[in-house]
Amino acid sequence: MASVAAKLHVLMACALLLLAVGCQASPFWPLEIGYYHDKCPQAEAIVKGVMEKAIFQNPGNGAAMIRMLFHDCFVEGCDASVLLDPTPFSPTPEKLSPPNDPSLRGFELIDAIKEAVEAACPGVVSCADIIAFAARDASCVLSRGKVNFDMPSGRRDGTFSNASEPLKFLVPPTSNLSDLVASFVIKGLNTEDLVILSGAHTIGRSHCSSFVSDRLNTPSDINGGFAAFLRGQCPADATPGGNDPTVMQDVVTPNKLDRQYYKNVLSHTVLFTSDAALMTSAETARMVVENAKIPGWWEDRFEKAMVKMAGIEVKTGYQGQIRKNCRAINHY
Repeated sequence: MASVAAKLHVLMACALLLLAVGCQASPFWPLEIGYYHDKCPQAEAIVKGVMEKAIFQNPGNGAAMIRMLFHDCFVEGCDASVLLDPTPFSPTPEKLSPPNDPSLRGFELIDAIKEAVEAACPGVVSCADIIAFAARDASCVLSRGKVNFDMPSGRRDGTFSNASEPLKFLVPPTSNLSDLVASFVIKGLNTEDLVILSGAHTIGRSHCSSFVSDRLNTPSDINGGFAAFLRGQCPADATPGGNDPTVMQDVVTPNKLDRQYYKNVLSHTVLFTSDAALMTSAETARMVVENAKIPGWWEDRFEKAMVKMAGIEVKTGYQGQIRKNCRAINHY
């Protein structure tokens, strides 16, 4: 009721201003908690049910959803553009870009969630909101309930996707701290958000090609024992699309979303240059220590950072569309 009253208040204010300043109807509404309460009451429960089953079958499914939210939101905003398949009119969408192909997973899981939601409420729930809900539920399940938050919704799906865009906004794992911070600032996030969201590297797997050349084949600060372990898992010439195995990002608690990542950063047992980079400034090193040592500190901040990231450049109101199939735009 409060959200409806707020919208009516905006419309009344706009009507009053119309005579004086020519106010135009806005195509944009802010995201809301419980957006589907009346439109599709069971939407969030359906997403959660599919996610719980998928994570029980393979915890990597949860890691995939959290990563997908990041890769979607940083490119064209949180609009599910990362889900679009190639077509004759758009032969190279985001999912075929090097930051996403072949490492980004979970497309079939999104299909399954969308099918279940469409069966209950056809044409109502956006693919962009499904990604956001799935990442939220993955965070809750993988943290054993310690990360538990409401995810505002009301996003609409984009109609543009191009493989050149991820290369502009998804910096590689070889990046230094200044490049990492810059990539977050341009999206309205800050240094703390970078440090907090990097904690998601406590789950999931990585291809060896993402770290072998700059962490194992050249001098780095990586722990010697950990480096020896990784050399036993990864070929020295690992390349994308070639002989490129995967390894756990966190070998201590590989299937649990927790603060272990920050302990790994402190012990130099992290995979990426971008992980180690968090210790290269006094400000970010202090944040790493706080997250590693204070119980509940990281979880609370991760909840807020996820909501903040999931609000990047969203399309709402009359913008975008509600796709019937998450892999293809609607053609009316």
